[in-house]
Amino acid sequence: MTIQTTKENGILTIEFDRLERKNAITGAMYATMADALLDAEQDRAIRAVLITGKPDIFTAGNDLDDFLNNAGDGAMGEDRPVFRFMRALEGCTRPVVAAVAGAAVGIGTTMLMHCDLVYCADNAKFSMPFTQLGLCPEFASSVLVAQSAGYTRAAEKLMLGEAFGAQEAFEMGIVARVLPAAELLAFAQGQAAKLVALPAASIRATKALMRRPRAALVAETMDVENKQFGAMLAGAEAKEAFTAFFQKRKPDFSKFD
Repeated sequence: MTIQTTKENGILTIEFDRLERKNAITGAMYATMADALLDAEQDRAIRAVLITGKPDIFTAGNDLDDFLNNAGDGAMGEDRPVFRFMRALEGCTRPVVAAVAGAAVGIGTTMLMHCDLVYCADNAKFSMPFTQLGLCPEFASSVLVAQSAGYTRAAEKLMLGEAFGAQEAFEMGIVARVLPAAELLAFAQGQAAKLVALPAASIRATKALMRRPRAALVAETMDVENKQFGAMLAGAEAKEAFTAFFQKRKPDFSKFD
């Protein structure tokens, strides 16, 4: 299995478990996560969700082989597993806790904007390298990163796509706390257990009220980003970026306007 899901003591745990490929996410993995989140919405026993990876890697983001093989003509249809996962996570009424250690690339970082309590290890490294692949932000990150970190810092991370560490992620408001790697998972599990012990209706209402001001903006932004991302995925710059990646060379964007 590349995604492990367990239900125990009121917590749904979703764990990336594809270490040989740095937890790179395939369409099938997105579908599994979406199904687990949607199932949790119907399970009254589940009162919190925990998303985690491995001690040295959260996720390397999209599995590019799988991603390109299933991209078709570049259209990013709403029925694709990645968008089912996005909608399921953003729409989850249960509180979502994330525990991030090691690299969190692309959607590995942007998905954190849709979690409620985000904790990372001191070895965590975040990046949103969309422009480096000839693409654009996704999962409403074009607005959510700026809301959290401010426009100029968000522009630096989204335009340059360079990696940044745990302390900077904390300063940007992406994570709530930085912990020693050995303590991360137990701490996150403990926080999820605290949520389970609190009145479920109160937690759900608090989450809904906090997210209410941004709900329409997030939905609209995800739709706009989706269309832009799909168009750019079919473009020449993305083709050059992916070709260079697989050929293990530096891409040359100088010939494009």
